[in-house]
Amino acid sequence: MIEMKSEILSRRCIKPSSPTPSHLKTFKLSLLDQLAPPIHGTMTFFYTSTLNNSSNFSQTLQESLSKTLTLFYPLAGRLQDAATVDCNDQGVFFIEAKVNIQLSQFLSQPDFNLTDHFLPSNDYQTMELSNGAMLLVQFTSFTCGGAAISLSLTHKLADMSALVTFLRSWTNASCLFCKPVVPDFIGPNLLPPRDDFQNMSASVNIKAANFALRRFVFSTSKIAELKDKVYDQFLLAMHRHPSRVELVLALIWKCAMAANRSKSESFRPSVLFQAVNLRKRMTPPVPETAFGNFVWPFMVLAEEDNKDDLELHELVTEMRKAFNNFCNEKADKFKGEEGHLAILGALKERGEFFKNNREMTVYKCTSWCKFPLYDTDFGWGKPVWHVSVNKIVSNTIALADTRSGDGIEALITLDDEEMAIFERNEELLEYATLNPSIACA
Repeated sequence: MIEMKSEILSRRCIKPSSPTPSHLKTFKLSLLDQLAPPIHGTMTFFYTSTLNNSSNFSQTLQESLSKTLTLFYPLAGRLQDAATVDCNDQGVFFIEAKVNIQLSQFLSQPDFNLTDHFLPSNDYQTMELSNGAMLLVQFTSFTCGGAAISLSLTHKLADMSALVTFLRSWTNASCLFCKPVVPDFIGPNLLPPRDDFQNMSASVNIKAANFALRRFVFSTSKIAELKDKVYDQFLLAMHRHPSRVELVLALIWKCAMAANRSKSESFRPSVLFQAVNLRKRMTPPVPETAFGNFVWPFMVLAEEDNKDDLELHELVTEMRKAFNNFCNEKADKFKGEEGHLAILGALKERGEFFKNNREMTVYKCTSWCKFPLYDTDFGWGKPVWHVSVNKIVSNTIALADTRSGDGIEALITLDDEEMAIFERNEELLEYATLNPSIACA
């Protein structure tokens, strides 16, 4: 067990290097932004370094962040109401800290009880002083010269694709000679906010309880074995190849349901919500640089209560069918003058579903696979690891590429008792490794 101690060295407000023009002072959110929960999502990047002066690191980050905020000016503002940002250039909050261990010690077997040391949004005094900042950044140095950079960004303004656009622009500004990536603020025009949606939310609520978080890694070779296991049946049903994400997610869901069944000693029907990036699903496609929230969850049902266990290929097939149906029938409707009707219909459909299925076990999945998060290079190399830790709700599955790009890392939260069963599941452990070491080299 590592004993980590952290110390905050400074807190600063970083403002845009150029003031926001008067005609851009009021920024309207899109309807999807309006429906996003008013919480901060986090992402932490870990870097090895041969540089000895961490203050130079920090100064470079602050200066390039200030330049980047001139393009991403809503981030430097404050939320005025559920659908409006006052772009008043109050700035984002930047924290510099240090810990008393080496990076390799932490990465030898990441302890998620220690990740709070890197997160600015977990420090009460910082949140008080930040005065409602939309973005908080913490730069933490290790004794070896390594560093962690954590971002805590409001969900009201950005999804993962928007965060990647921001990171690309910020890292380019840090490298001085790279062109900035300019965001497209087209969300409010594509799907304007509405006063009659004030008390609605697009998020799927799962009751928080006593739950555990675990990390599992699926290597390329093990994913290939999974593919071989379901390939013939899936190809026969769908006439296509299963994706890496579908294979890994289906196995996790199958084993989570088995743990739930073992605990309750009975089968409970289950629903899996998967988040979809709407940008590429619309006609014409929305640019990947579109800043804001462009995601929506679709449902996959597992209700074969006449079986002791669902077959893996059945789950993969049901996931693909639900995904195809959503993309073909619904995704393109979340825009334009009638877009709010599509969203209202989706919210009502979900509400009716839960009203009629009160015993349903709910899981949520987000996949960040194929997002170039390992390209986040501020000028001293690419990260050796990145992680986003959820300590708010249970029954969640977050998938991301491994550093090699062809494996998958899964962060899973489950009820304490169910996790104790889940992490011993023989079928799961045949394909996944529990919290392996992360090499710094």
